[in-house]
Amino acid sequence: MIVDFGKTSLWVSLASITFNPTFWNIAAQREFHTHWLTRLCGGDKYRGCYTIAATIFGLGLIRDMLFNHALSEQPSWDMLDNFAVHAAAVLLVAVGMTLVLSSTYMLGITGTFLGDYFGILMDARVTGFPFNVLDNPMYVGSTMSFVGVSLWHAKPAGLLVSAYVWLVYHIALKFEGPFTAMIYAKRETTSPSPASKKKKKL
Repeated sequence: MIVDFGKTSLWVSLASITFNPTFWNIAAQREFHTHWLTRLCGGDKYRGCYTIAATIFGLGLIRDMLFNHALSEQPSWDMLDNFAVHAAAVLLVAVGMTLVLSSTYMLGITGTFLGDYFGILMDARVTGFPFNVLDNPMYVGSTMSFVGVSLWHAKPAGLLVSAYVWLVYHIALKFEGPFTAMIYAKRETTSPSPASKKKKKL
């Protein structure tokens, strides 16, 4: 048996992976429609965004802790315990973290953590690295890191969890992509055109 489905820690890890994007999508969409978090933060949308950013970051740390604990209780597979696999694991984690960190750098805190749902919109689409390579580098990078850690520890269960991580991200994008596009489309229809701004100045 290369995956022990009887371990509670495995299911807890999967539950955490499911919960995180579900939470931030529901919370952010509620914020967009009702400004509930902005109101809780005294009407300061930046404070609201930083609050949800800290929450998401904390939930991510808990998710990773639960994942590592689940791996520790799963059987290893000798076929994965060799130099080539370990080298691939290091490369995957290195590339994955590069994608995640460079995405955060390019977007900033508010761009990374749902600032557009708070009305903190970017002036233009980010097209530099890594967004000139991948459409969703943070999700790809995160999944690569899960795979890399699983390979390093020679845990087939981790590879199964990693596939589930990608599935959850893929489903999340089905909600996030259209909603974010709607936010920016709404800005285009409600903001005055450059020509009308010029007329006002005259």
